[in-house]
Amino acid sequence: MAAEHIRIGDVAPRVHYVADGVQAAFTYPFPIFAEGDIEVRLDGLIQMAGYAVTGAGESEGGAVHFYEPPPPGCAVSLRRELPVARNTDFQENGVLRARTLNDELDYQVAALQEVKEGLGTALRLDPSEAGGATTLPLRRARANKLLGFDSAGAVTVFDRDGASLSLPFQGAVPRTVEDKLAERLSARDFGAVGDGAADDGPALQAAMNAAAASGKRLEIGEGTFRTAMPLVLPGAAAGLSMRGAILYAGPGGRAALTLGDGGTARNAAKLYEGLRVLRATVSDWMDENDIGIVLRNLDASFVEVRQVEGFTIGIRTLGDERGFEDTTLMLGRIVNNRIGLDVRAATAAAWNTSVRYYGGHFAIASSLHPDRDRFGVRFSAAPGAYAGHNRHVFHGPGFELQAKDRPILGIPFLCDVSSRAVIASAVRMEGCSPYVAHHSGGAQDHVYEVAWASQGYGVGIDYAPTATRVGSVVRALHQAAGHRESVREVAAAPNLRAAAFRYSNTETGFDRLACLSGSVSGTPSRLPDFALPGLDGYTLVNRGVLLTPGRGLAFLADARNCKEFALAVDADNPRLVVQCFDIGMNLLTAEANGPLVRASGMSMNWSPTARWWQGSADMSDAALTRLQVVRLAEPVFYALIGIAGIGDSYEARAMRLCCDPSQAPAALWGMPDLPFGRRELVADLAWDPPSIAAGGTAQANVPLPGARPGDFAGAAWSASTSGAVFLAQVGATDVVTVTVLNRTAAPLDLNPGTVRARVVKA
Repeated sequence: MAAEHIRIGDVAPRVHYVADGVQAAFTYPFPIFAEGDIEVRLDGLIQMAGYAVTGAGESEGGAVHFYEPPPPGCAVSLRRELPVARNTDFQENGVLRARTLNDELDYQVAALQEVKEGLGTALRLDPSEAGGATTLPLRRARANKLLGFDSAGAVTVFDRDGASLSLPFQGAVPRTVEDKLAERLSARDFGAVGDGAADDGPALQAAMNAAAASGKRLEIGEGTFRTAMPLVLPGAAAGLSMRGAILYAGPGGRAALTLGDGGTARNAAKLYEGLRVLRATVSDWMDENDIGIVLRNLDASFVEVRQVEGFTIGIRTLGDERGFEDTTLMLGRIVNNRIGLDVRAATAAAWNTSVRYYGGHFAIASSLHPDRDRFGVRFSAAPGAYAGHNRHVFHGPGFELQAKDRPILGIPFLCDVSSRAVIASAVRMEGCSPYVAHHSGGAQDHVYEVAWASQGYGVGIDYAPTATRVGSVVRALHQAAGHRESVREVAAAPNLRAAAFRYSNTETGFDRLACLSGSVSGTPSRLPDFALPGLDGYTLVNRGVLLTPGRGLAFLADARNCKEFALAVDADNPRLVVQCFDIGMNLLTAEANGPLVRASGMSMNWSPTARWWQGSADMSDAALTRLQVVRLAEPVFYALIGIAGIGDSYEARAMRLCCDPSQAPAALWGMPDLPFGRRELVADLAWDPPSIAAGGTAQANVPLPGARPGDFAGAAWSASTSGAVFLAQVGATDVVTVTVLNRTAAPLDLNPGTVRARVVKA
């Protein structure tokens, strides 16, 4: 008959194996009460899964079955580990069953075996010794000392510099303890307390000076280190590691923590980890010298910022008299700062380029300075400093700027410089202004991918009056991302040579395009005065048209709702021109309305003579400006967007006008009040022809604006015309003469009807 309870033999509750890479089951010879009573280790690491246990409740033990055999040479340790607890109780005057009592005694014996096994591996006196002083000295006596034994074998302490240590590995050499402990510098080595109350500033600065003098990395451990003075870690230090926080309670208008040297120094391959800098009282946001962390002249370095809070500027990356470049920043909580991150150049010799940023939670408390603008990331430069920041890449930043429904700006990116190739992906916007960026300088080729905007509003770029470039892109993934990935064509002239037609004996017109003149005579003031159906001075060549100085071609775009267009041109060094009109089609001039047009790759200048805005340079492949984005100001309701000859003649072959696919603006041409861009013209005239004798004719003159002698002409009659032939020709400007020939041998009397004249320009 099977035993009713586990029998606890004199077997050690631990067994060890060395795996061969094939064996998957390993036996344990000691009993366990439940599967969870066994501890499994591989190479010393406790395993929580990846195996099954059999044999629980058996006196002879069982086995551990790994789902995958441990690798060859792996140390496999199986050990019984029982919870020290009693879960049963015997009732007074109750039945005391032998099995229950045996189970309790078995459990106690098993637990005692574990205690015995543990004591066997502990540091202890030999049983032959009668005892001794094994109590540790008091804390203040053993602080900064080495633990050892005196001549009597009793526990004592020694000075650190009087002993040496060596690692238990082949090739290790003995070193003094002082040398070993000096491998790393700790702020507490210099007296820093970290209790949030004592002024640790002098101790922290002494530690930072020591790190620079020794070229070592400084550690600031757990705790809150209050300082009443700004701190500087020179560039000679290898780096800084923080597990606690610096609480700045010093004077305003200063940087709480500066890392790296300024001037022309190059601070390369630095490692700054776990940075946390908090301001004791939140800044009033008025002084931009009030900064949490300044990082100077870093190159090929790694920076992890866990938290910066309460400053006018949270973090500033600064190219001083040298650059800041090729560095990675891991960003955490950037909270309650007017500007979270300031990317800046200080001098004309500096630069700030090619930097990667990961994460970053830029947030503002709802009650903090509710009347002041705030920004997440700013690109800036000191007066006269280098302003061409480029290739900054942001991954997944989040912005909670508390600006929605307030008369302030709360915008993630502020670009005050001529930055290029700034790319931000997976941006989160919560309670921000309806703009992902504000551009006040010559920023271009920025790409902002907005993954989430809490209110679902349309997200764009806000251009200040001082902005000189446009053409950056917002990819609003939170609103019909698939639709926005395409481009909408507004109008196209894919072949200018084929689009050209003879408007008159001396003038040339173009399908869907307005002809422009740089010197319209008289006192023109409205759109029809400038959008001409035909002009002389165009020379047609085999593949296009030669635009001479003073001649241009343009699409007319309805800009009432859409303000941004892209013009693509195939031409030899063309020049961009834009003419603007209000809702009544009245010309808008720069003198009365300020800057009305901006372009992506060049400045736009007002020409009083031509009465249009023209690019400051030719569009050329070398300058990467062949594709131009045009941004129109709010007063502009209609715009002629095209190219013109300014200084030299050049050949133009094709033009296309596009816009954001979320917009569908009209391209206008060939209308009664805008008669340009059409080579086919039609007009009707009510007519009651007289009786026509046999073989005789009758004529009617049909007014047709735009008709010119030499145009192909045709005519038709609205009623039955049996026996009559209608002929047409342009006998005079704007008039088509229609002739009716009676081919019968009898008089012909047509009923009243409508004569339709049609001309086609070759």
